[in-house]
Amino acid sequence: MIHSLFIVNSSGDVFLEKHWRSVVSRTCVSYFLDVHRESANNVPPVLSTPHHYLVSIQRNGISLVAACKQEFPPLFVIEFLHRVVDTFEDYFSECNENVIKENYVIVYELLDEMLDNGFPLATECNILKELIKPPNILRTIANSVTGKSNISGTLPSGQLSAIPWRRTGVKYTNNEAYFDVVEEVDAIIDKNGQTIFAEIQGYIDCCIKLSGMPDLSLSFMNPRLFDDVSFHPCVRFKRWESERILSFIPPDGNFRLMSYHVGSQSIVAIPIYVRHNLVLRSGEQSRLDITVGPKTTMGRTVEGVKLDICMPKAVTNCSLVVNQGKYTYDTVNKVLHWDIGRIDAAKLPNIRGTVSVAATNSTLETTIDRVHFTISQMAVSGLKVNRLDMYGEKYKPFKGVKYVTKAGKFQIRM
Repeated sequence: MIHSLFIVNSSGDVFLEKHWRSVVSRTCVSYFLDVHRESANNVPPVLSTPHHYLVSIQRNGISLVAACKQEFPPLFVIEFLHRVVDTFEDYFSECNENVIKENYVIVYELLDEMLDNGFPLATECNILKELIKPPNILRTIANSVTGKSNISGTLPSGQLSAIPWRRTGVKYTNNEAYFDVVEEVDAIIDKNGQTIFAEIQGYIDCCIKLSGMPDLSLSFMNPRLFDDVSFHPCVRFKRWESERILSFIPPDGNFRLMSYHVGSQSIVAIPIYVRHNLVLRSGEQSRLDITVGPKTTMGRTVEGVKLDICMPKAVTNCSLVVNQGKYTYDTVNKVLHWDIGRIDAAKLPNIRGTVSVAATNSTLETTIDRVHFTISQMAVSGLKVNRLDMYGEKYKPFKGVKYVTKAGKFQIRM
């Protein structure tokens, strides 16, 4: 299926390539780079070239480009590329150009195990960690002295079992199960403050450190609000369909239990509002006044607030005053960045001042292209975990649930 994989940095240089079924020349990546230079944020995930199909994803400032010679299920390859990045992050804590270059040997060993003759083989981190030990300082020193590699001499215990995602004989002194419910709000707000489009993309990440072979059941207070769901292979789908309960034998360590979508048929609450007053006139000094405040936060504090305001090309400079945070104006890309931080309801963040506009015949349209915010201990959809039950083991684990709401693709028209 996948013949070759190329990893490209932000400058357009291929700094790693791996071939399976046949050697594909790296010149095929030039088709991807041509599109990437025109619009880095709008590269189609699948590109058709005269001899190959190129499938790509972009994460953490690098691009993974897979070359295939015949037709294939596109989502299958895209999901595999995301799994590669997730595996690198699990092994090295982060995935960027420097980290990959520092761990070339382990990266190639992982790619050899994850793909066999172009088809996915072992993609579960638990299995991979039994095959290839994660790097640490002591192991690196010992390997350099003895000449050994990180590859294990025995096959993983769970590779051929009915539960390949969990290894046998797991033991912990402290047994813990923690769940992070993270929701990202995608929205488009018009210039009058009315919501044109709003939906929620959510996921539940887990950190499970339980001894033995526990069987868990997770129930929700309001499971009917999900419009669409995607599960980790460990979840028993029939139990979910009949009872709306997540029943599963968990992998050991960190993993994503499920992803879900709350669509437009549900009323999505917008956590913050932006009041703006900006009228741009060609060849004149214009006034800018923007205020940000909390809207539907259930008393929670809004943190990490940032606004990226895309100005027209005719805007030459900004002279502004802020009562909170700091701002910068990028005169090349014509983007006003306002880093607010935490919103205090008693004193709402405000930015005001003058904007210099050069004479032009083009339309002067402005949008707040990106809004960033984080709200802890709140799920904006109203999702709540009811209880977690454990079967098959006699001990009582520590349990915890954390809720986080963040901005996704959040745009405000001015």
